[in-house]
Parts: sequence; structure tokens; C-alpha cells
Amino acid sequence: MDPWHYIGPENTVYCLLSFEGPDPYSRAGGLGTRVTEFSRTLAEKGYETHLFFVGDPEKSFQERLCGDRLTLWRVAQDVSRYYLQGVYDGEQEKHAVYSTVVPHLVVQEVAQPAIERQKAVVVMGEDWHTAESMWRISDMLFWRGLRRHAVLLWNANNVFGFERIDWDRLRMTAHITTVSRYMKYRLWEHGVNAIVIPNGIPGRYLRPVNAELVHVLRQELKGRLLLVKVGRFDPGKNWIAAVRSVSRLKHMGLRPLLLMRGGIEPHGHEVFAEIDRLHLLHVDMHTSAGAADAEIVRTIAALASKADVINFQFFVPEAVQRVLFCASDAVLANSTHEPFGLVGLEVMAAGGIAFTGSTGEDYAQHLLNAITLDTDSPDEIVGHVLYLREHPEIARNLRRVGRITARFYRWEAIIEKLQSKLQHLLM
Repeated sequence: MDPWHYIGPENTVYCLLSFEGPDPYSRAGGLGTRVTEFSRTLAEKGYETHLFFVGDPEKSFQERLCGDRLTLWRVAQDVSRYYLQGVYDGEQEKHAVYSTVVPHLVVQEVAQPAIERQKAVVVMGEDWHTAESMWRISDMLFWRGLRRHAVLLWNANNVFGFERIDWDRLRMTAHITTVSRYMKYRLWEHGVNAIVIPNGIPGRYLRPVNAELVHVLRQELKGRLLLVKVGRFDPGKNWIAAVRSVSRLKHMGLRPLLLMRGGIEPHGHEVFAEIDRLHLLHVDMHTSAGAADAEIVRTIAALASKADVINFQFFVPEAVQRVLFCASDAVLANSTHEPFGLVGLEVMAAGGIAFTGSTGEDYAQHLLNAITLDTDSPDEIVGHVLYLREHPEIARNLRRVGRITARFYRWEAIIEKLQSKLQHLLM
């Protein structure tokens, strides 16, 4: 039987290409989370899966997980040893190595052996760093007479690097996908009619949050208006409006407390300059390596008495982050440009209330499962916070429906959507 008559774990091999990956060294934003959870879920569903990324130079070149169904390939490690500040440190040198090495690994080590075993191959590249690799893979498969046994997909998670892409060549060699209708419209600007396949969240995000820690945090911060914001320090994340809304709520006597986790980007200096200009009291919070979740929560409570803003200077464990989402009055995922908005879904899954923008957050419906903001004005944030305080029954309903919404975006469900799209591409 032609392996393309249907798609299943027994006849299909996936190769995922990404600059970011599962190593702490390799994570800088949502892309690392996306490919980590996507690849793991594919493997858990029984698919032979290979993930090629710029990995930690101190780890092994190749690592097998999930009963050997998931293989991690760490590339450009010789370059990464000279750039220890993370995946995008030395970006240009890493990109040159990645674009040379990965096509040979994909074709020679994975695709050709799989095709010889009568299996079909799906290759999916993420963002501009992988565009050159995709057309090189296509050319190599073509000259070996193997191209018809593979489907090549290139996915746009953001508009970063669009000016670097040879769009005509990419369109000729790969089907182009993206993560939201908003990004589909942005790709039209480049003459591309992309296929929309949304992002997903792992099923574990739907497990109950630690109710005891949520109760402790709410009790310790009783009388405070708790706000949370997590994201890179990028102007598009609308940090300035977030801190200005905290200032306005403070002047109204509502005693807000903003718990924030940013990045290392230069825009962070502007954010803290604005915090100082607004005379908001802020403290940096550090923890010891391996600190228990309860210890982190107690430290937050202890610092809250002398702060309007607590800036986390550590990697916030997943379980603690979910507690913060659930315990807060609002999570400010208020981006002015958001290709998909993964944080909003994570908040919903934890039973929190997400304040999202109105760009790529296809899943967000105003006053049904989230608060969707139409402007970059801090007044809009303040107005909705006040509205929810006056209508607690609406706030409760947002939390309930948000959790229901999140279930439709589990990676297991998204992979089913992907497979239906692949079946369409095979016709």
C-alpha cells in the first residue's frame, strides 16, 4: 500500500527543525516551548520523531527519549561553546552551520533510511532560521529521487526575519503554514496563502493547580489586587501600558501588586525606567537553586509588604507559574502584536483570567473566556479590572469557560488537525 493513503505512527516519520529547543540553553521564548511539547506529544502518540535544534554545547550531540521514539539532535555545538549566553548568542554563525549541517542529517540519517523502510517523511521547519534548510532538504531529496515520499512544511510563528527569506524559493519547496488567522493575513503581504494550524498546550496543563498554594498566596496577599505579567521585554508585549495601569490602580487606593518575569532584552531598561518614573516600589526576587514551590510562594508573600512590583530574577517553575496564574486577579498578556498568544491559553488552563490583545489570539472571546483589549491604553486595563471587581460572577465564569476552551487546544487535538491538513495536501 502507498504509505500516503493514510497517516499513522506505523508509516510516518516526523522531522522538526527549529533554532530553539528543550534545553534551558536553547529556550528564549514560545518557540522553544512549542517544539518541545509538539515533539514530545508526537512521540507519545507513537510517531518516530526527530528534533534538530541549537542545543546546549555541554550535552550529548544525540539523545533518545520517550522509549527511543524521540531523538534530539543538538547542532552547532562547536560554535555554541564560544557563545554561552543562550541560543541567539552568536546567531549568525550558528545559522550558517545549522543551514549546512541539518539538511545532510535530515536526508542521510533520517529521511532516506525511513523511505527505504517504506515510510513517509514529514519535515516541518520553524521560522526564518530554517527556511534555507528547507529548500536544501527539498533539493537533496529531489536529486536522490525521494522527493515524492516527503511532505515539507515551513511554519511562521512570527514575522521576525521575514526580510531574510527568499519567498519564491520557499513557496516552490514547502507548503507554508502559520499559527493564527492574524499571521495568515501578515503572510498575504508576502504573496503567501498559508495554512493555519494553531499552537497547542500539553495535556498536563489541565491538571488541577496546587489548591493549597493558591489559598496560601491569596490569604497572604489578602486585600491586594494581584496582577501577573510574563514575557520577553519587547515593545510589542506592551509592558509600558501594564506598569502604567499598576500606577493608576495604586492611585485609586486598590493596592495592586504586579508579579513580573521578563527577559534580557534592552527594552527592559525602558520598562524599569518607567516604573521608577511612576514612583512604583519594586524589588528583585531571587531564589536558591531547586527551591521548593512553597518556599517561592512564601518569599513572594514576604516581599509583597514593601513592593508594588516584584521582578522575578529566576526561572519560575511551571507549577509555581500556574499557581500565580490561578491566584491572580488578572494576567496581563496584553500584547499589541501577538502571532498566537500561548500565555493566554496557559492562563486559561490554570483557571486564571487572561487579558489578551486582539491580534493572533484566535481562541479568546471577550467576556466569555478572557478579556480582549482593543487598544494599548492602560485605561482599558484599569476599566476591565474594575468591571470584574464589580461583577465577580463574570470573573468566575471567565475562569470556568477558559478551562473548557484550553481543552480544545491540547497538543493531542492540534496534531489531529495537522494530520487532517496533511491528508488534504496529499490529494
